[in-house]
Amino acid sequence: MYKAKVFVTLRESVLDPQGTAVEQSLHHLGYKEASEVRIGKFIELTVEETENVETRVKEMCEKLLANTVIEDYRFEIEEVAKV
Repeated sequence: MYKAKVFVTLRESVLDPQGTAVEQSLHHLGYKEASEVRIGKFIELTVEETENVETRVKEMCEKLLANTVIEDYRFEIEEVAKV
């Protein structure tokens, strides 16, 4: 069994109005050092044993978890100890 951690972010070329709003709010709260705020998604899932877990997770990202037209993704996979 594996644990997959998927990180999805907007591409650099895509405007991030949510990130801009958070950055402005941070500045209003006195955190002037914060800049270039980008908002993304973190998805964690358990994947059963399969021949090529990396290929399967990549397929999941490209078909559902990330909109590859405007988002980039990366993932980490770790093996989970059986109990």
